[in-house]
Amino acid sequence: MQVFITRRIPDNAQELLQKAGFTVSVFDKDRAIKKDELIKFSKNADAIVSLLSDKITKEVIDSLPRCKIIANFAVGYNNIDVEYAHSKGIVVTNTPDILTDATADIAMSLTLACARHICAAQNYMLEQKFVGWKPKLFLGIELRNKIFGVVGAGRIGQETAKRAKAFGMRIVYYNRSKKNEFENGTSAKKVSLKKLLKIADVVSLHLPLAGNTFHLLNRESLDLLKNTAILINTARGEIVDEKYLISLLKKKKIFAAGFDVYEGEPKVNKALLKLENVVILPHIGSATFEARNSMAKLAAENIINVLNGKKPITPI
Repeated sequence: MQVFITRRIPDNAQELLQKAGFTVSVFDKDRAIKKDELIKFSKNADAIVSLLSDKITKEVIDSLPRCKIIANFAVGYNNIDVEYAHSKGIVVTNTPDILTDATADIAMSLTLACARHICAAQNYMLEQKFVGWKPKLFLGIELRNKIFGVVGAGRIGQETAKRAKAFGMRIVYYNRSKKNEFENGTSAKKVSLKKLLKIADVVSLHLPLAGNTFHLLNRESLDLLKNTAILINTARGEIVDEKYLISLLKKKKIFAAGFDVYEGEPKVNKALLKLENVVILPHIGSATFEARNSMAKLAAENIINVLNGKKPITPI
């Protein structure tokens, strides 16, 4: 049986698949695969390892007569028409849990960088502008006793909140369901989204992208933020009305924003690159050796199970 991997990922995935007796091919260009290339190279595949940048649409799924499983190398799966894949008898899996700590670390890193002007201060040094200590140079915000608002208290949201708690922050969260264990461990309080946006000093987004979360933070909700607030997005760019957020940042209506994801990714609004109160990263939330190797292993193990007639480990 044949497995197609849409881009080079850690070698342990290919090694595991080949050891299991499968023929493995990998798209050999270091870029996102185009739709016509995806259709061409995967048409005879019994399994596909896809990336978040791959749009697995109905058209692509219809071109996969042999495919039994699409193993997404990500936690999110908004790149795949999951319902249509299921209708065609194709299993879809993802890689949950594994990248929780790595992404939570990035969310907290962005929080600290925004609060203390880390990137702007480094650029100041690189441009050789520093001539000596000044009382008001790059004044930032201390985190202790501030309110950290988690929008989406899943695994990553909870782990990020635990990190914020270690900095002496008070935790509030918005989530569909109440998280008793999370509350007991962090003294977190469940509140409405409206209240969270009004009171939080840091708002950290941890929701999947779906119909009801697209532009969840729109003009109306963004206007609720304090002018001292920091917004962190390590979830999906389209959750935020980015253009309106940029207008708030330009006017200093909020203190800062940290991005690991963008609306219309991989394209980045050039206005973001020009703002000193923005910290911007190239979607590296899960970019640790540990996380990426584990993601590759889990994707391969899901395929091995399904192609051997067993249940997938992490089905969607």
